[in-house]
Amino acid sequence: MRIATITNWAYGATVCLTIASGVVMILASNADSVERQAVKQRQQFDQITEEVETDAWMLSDLARLYVIKKEPAILDEFQQKESVLKRTEHRMVQLKDAGATSGELMLLGEGLKIIDELQDEQQAALSSMARGEGQQAVDLLFGSAYELEIERAQRQIDHFRQMLDSRIIAEVQAATKTSKTLRTASEIMVGLTALLFLFVLGFILKRRVLRPVVRLSDVVHRLASQDYAVETPNFNQIDEIGDMAQAIHIFRENGLARQRLERERDADWAIRELLARMTQRLQGCENFADVINVAELFAPNVAPGVAGRLYILERDPWQMRCVAEWLDPDGDNHPFDSDACWAIRRGQSHPPVSGEPDIACYHLPPSSADCSLCVPLIAQGEAIGLLSFQNITPDNAPARAYLELMAEALGLALANQRLRDALLEKALFDPLTGLRNRHHLDDTLRTQLAQAMRSSESLSCLMIDIDHFKTINDRYGHEAGDEVIKSVAGIVKRAVRDGGMAFRYGGEEFLALLADANEDAAFACASEIHREVHTLSIRYGLTEIGPVDVSIGIASYPQHAQSDNLLRAADVALYRAKELGRSRIVSFGMLKAE
Repeated sequence: MRIATITNWAYGATVCLTIASGVVMILASNADSVERQAVKQRQQFDQITEEVETDAWMLSDLARLYVIKKEPAILDEFQQKESVLKRTEHRMVQLKDAGATSGELMLLGEGLKIIDELQDEQQAALSSMARGEGQQAVDLLFGSAYELEIERAQRQIDHFRQMLDSRIIAEVQAATKTSKTLRTASEIMVGLTALLFLFVLGFILKRRVLRPVVRLSDVVHRLASQDYAVETPNFNQIDEIGDMAQAIHIFRENGLARQRLERERDADWAIRELLARMTQRLQGCENFADVINVAELFAPNVAPGVAGRLYILERDPWQMRCVAEWLDPDGDNHPFDSDACWAIRRGQSHPPVSGEPDIACYHLPPSSADCSLCVPLIAQGEAIGLLSFQNITPDNAPARAYLELMAEALGLALANQRLRDALLEKALFDPLTGLRNRHHLDDTLRTQLAQAMRSSESLSCLMIDIDHFKTINDRYGHEAGDEVIKSVAGIVKRAVRDGGMAFRYGGEEFLALLADANEDAAFACASEIHREVHTLSIRYGLTEIGPVDVSIGIASYPQHAQSDNLLRAADVALYRAKELGRSRIVSFGMLKAE
């Protein structure tokens, strides 16, 4: 026979077996329906009898409670329950339509009859109560006869349930047996159908199993080599192939998520390393400019794509001044009052929660207020600056903790630099005149002399002393003397500003170092100082102090002294000027001429 004929016969047999199997399955389904109907019938009977039983016992309890407590509310509740029980008894009359047998209905009817008799006794007790015969009502409801009637009604209902259970169980067993027999026959027919159809399904198995498995195997090998860029096949059929494809898809998604987490971890470590390196660089900063340069370099890398500004709190005037900015933030960088920033007010980053509605800082432009973050720079509990970030989006937003760590590092660096500058100023500058003090002179003199020796240049020193300063103090007071010292210091500072350095040498004495200045240039500078002091008019209160004069001694390197005795030579010249009557200029060269 031809293969096509065999296939046709197989197809016809398969159709017949399929139809027969379908008929048997329908019969088995009917048997299942019978079984379900029996179970449903039992549930219906149980529900109705349970309602009757519950309402009857509750009605009895309410009647007993009323004859004891005599409360009208209990009587009302009794009457309501009585009407509910009557409606339930009416439903039980219809049980014959639900499939109950005559014997079951007879038992149930006897039980209802007993319940009705109990209701009659309850009504009689209530009537006795209405007549005022309370003890008779109690004897009636709590007597042994009443108790026996209750137990007899319970037995009748229990007997009804037992008969019902026996019948339902028998029906369920019969339906189950029939369903099992029919299902067995159906399974045999299905098995025959499968055997006949195996050779027809060969190519289907090849297309539905072999090809998908080969493709999935290739994907699995690529995923095993962590090539998560491979596209997983989309097999949506509900079978093992579909489950495998779904599992491989989930594995790929997990791999991609793991790679993403690894990238985030690497980025996290990179930011931590950046912050650590920034902190190290800040520790090596020598001045505010170094701190600002570090901030401008590291901030765009700690928060890529986030524009920002660094502000420092100026004390005079009291306002925030922008000292650095990166990535072109919106708005201008004009100074603003510290109260215009909520982060400075609160001492915490603002807004506290990203994306939540909150009041915007007043110094920010309205266009960028919703995507901005302000972090105060706090040191020793005091706000000394501000980091203001703009253009923060979910894609480029760094962890707020990193921005706060950066702000903390910058705040400590700025506070340390401010403290260092204050200490340096106190150590190197005279607080009254603002001139460098004697401690600063030693280092400066060595540096200037070394420079003069290397370049073969001159270096001159002026020793300046205010004449009769003790008399001024004694006559006008020390505050007036301080005014004289400050005025003379200002003149000395202006005279040497181009190429020299002025120092307060001690008390009313000043010293000036003039780089690349010979004796003539030094004498010209000393003459200017002497002339301006002589014409100086100083008032203290309503009193005019004067006249004020100075004596000046000059020494130059290498004409008058070597590196180790330049100050001594200038001091000798000053001493000679005082001996000659004060208010004059004496050069060390003049002493040699004498």
